[in-house]
Amino acid sequence: MPKQAIIPPGTGKPLAPYVPGTLADGILYVSGTLPFDKDNNVVHVGDATAQTRHVLEIIKGVVEATGGTMDDVTFNHIFVRDWADYAKVNEVYAEYFPGVKPARYCIQAGLVKPDALVEIASIAHVGKKA
Repeated sequence: MPKQAIIPPGTGKPLAPYVPGTLADGILYVSGTLPFDKDNNVVHVGDATAQTRHVLEIIKGVVEATGGTMDDVTFNHIFVRDWADYAKVNEVYAEYFPGVKPARYCIQAGLVKPDALVEIASIAHVGKKA
């Protein structure tokens, strides 16, 4: 099965060997996305709301690079460093998914950098648009 790497313009170099997204058979898999700038520094330290918005904007960019929209997202894997931030993450999440919500799960986990409060990976059905 052929697959295509999705790397939106302006994407920084990843910390590990991966790409922001992979499109195969009309399904887009968006890598775990952290609140990093182009140099892999954590942005909005201590602010789960701003970090969640930053992460979802990056995911939105990957989805849109395939011609899709956030409405095409069917599943999200959410990781929070601290359950105390869960309500803040959900508040922003609801802004990006106002209609029928994607399926998802959320777990508490240590993240790649201690100042990162949230990480999200997504799956979207965008068709064979890219």
